[in-house]
Amino acid sequence: MCLFCKIVNREIPSNHVQENEDFFAFHDINPKAPVHVLVIPKIHYNSFNDISGDLMGKMGTFMQEVAKTVGVDQSGYRIISNIGENGGQEVKHLHFHLLGGAKLKWGHFSDADPKDFF
Repeated sequence: MCLFCKIVNREIPSNHVQENEDFFAFHDINPKAPVHVLVIPKIHYNSFNDISGDLMGKMGTFMQEVAKTVGVDQSGYRIISNIGENGGQEVKHLHFHLLGGAKLKWGHFSDADPKDFF
């Protein structure tokens, strides 16, 4: 069972934000912004590549509710999902990072030289 499945099953504690029958949201233990919440489906999917459009639509609605709960729905926020090894996915359970609470920079590629990737 993966780390996030254990969090959903309450085998590992989390700083819970919100949940419904399909999804679970909790604060990231290594935040990259003043607000950094992870949003996951309760059923295990390895990544975004494995989820149906119908369930993704429901997850989008849930993420909007979470943004409102944590108070970033009006000020703005970023949603990120890393997919696979080259995409930086560390936990093989579909999850979205919801980041906000400050004006966010695009720091990851700000100093990258595109020639390094080709």
